[in-house]
Amino acid sequence: MVRAAVLTGVGRPLEICELELEPPRAHEVMVRLVASGVCHSDLSMQDGTTMVPTPVVLGHEGAGVVEQVGDGVTAVDVGDHVVISWVPQCQRCFFCDRGQPHLCETSNVVLASSGLLDGTPRFSTGDRPVHQMLAAGTFAEHTVVPESSVVPVDHDLDLEVAALIGCAVLTGVGAAVNTASIGEGDGVAVVGCGGVGLNVIQGARLAGAEQVIAVDVNPSKLDLAREIGATDTVDASQGNPVSKVMALTGQRGADVSFEVVGLEASIDQAIAMTRRGGQAVLVGLPKMDAMITVPAFLGAVMAAKTITGCWYGSADVRRDVPRLVEHYGKGELKLRELISATISLDDVNDAFEAMKNGDVARSIIRYDGS
Repeated sequence: MVRAAVLTGVGRPLEICELELEPPRAHEVMVRLVASGVCHSDLSMQDGTTMVPTPVVLGHEGAGVVEQVGDGVTAVDVGDHVVISWVPQCQRCFFCDRGQPHLCETSNVVLASSGLLDGTPRFSTGDRPVHQMLAAGTFAEHTVVPESSVVPVDHDLDLEVAALIGCAVLTGVGAAVNTASIGEGDGVAVVGCGGVGLNVIQGARLAGAEQVIAVDVNPSKLDLAREIGATDTVDASQGNPVSKVMALTGQRGADVSFEVVGLEASIDQAIAMTRRGGQAVLVGLPKMDAMITVPAFLGAVMAAKTITGCWYGSADVRRDVPRLVEHYGKGELKLRELISATISLDDVNDAFEAMKNGDVARSIIRYDGS
């Protein structure tokens, strides 16, 4: 039996439950979780922005230690320290073969089923299956995930820090260094400075941006954005952020803008603050029925802007996780500074409230006995 935080219905608080966990099947791995980040995507499932079958163990950003492996597993051994990826990457399908493993076809099964690659979860209570978010379910003391969802890391890497890499860091830094086309000396605007947005800022600096403008409504997040690497900040609660970004960029707009909130209004703002010939990268998770409207002539054709979506930072986890760890080891990437609070599993609902109120960059669940 394992303790886990379970969503039983939209809008309900998570319940701490004792669940049964089946051993790993072929090409699956059991991980003892050491730490799990509390991400806005978890909140999106609780509040119904993203629909998911219930009951479901939430959590998709985690790190831990391999305790069991199923038949045929070759990527990891028992005792390995691993980062969990919520986009399993098979390395064999159409997209993986074309250098787009973040679009791996096997991950579509995970998104559709809220189970593992065979469409079924490994958690249950009695004879009732309990789904697991994105083939991960890291709000649990142990979980079973596909072999393709784990990436080994050095034993000396702090697993609280490693947990962040699995979502916030891969998505944010990846958006800047993989998805976007940032040139040396470019100016960048980042709309939304939560856990992912702060990592977009870091990625923009790694990619060579000279000016990084952080846009948010929360002054404390803007302060942290400056600490992380932003050169300028715009308080979007104090007037039109587009005009302020234009003023900071010689009225041209940013070479590259990022939207990391997922709201129609902020998406429109990010596109509007992008210069002619520039690029707007949409990172935030919008509602399924959200729509954006861009004037076809003035906003797209004449402006020659590129608008592109970003899924999981266009990440190749086996390439990018080691790179990010290396950047962290060299002091080029700040990760410990992103952790606002370390909590127990029992405090997960408080972490959700803090996230709703904009009080935190990231809360990290630390599991007992880890």
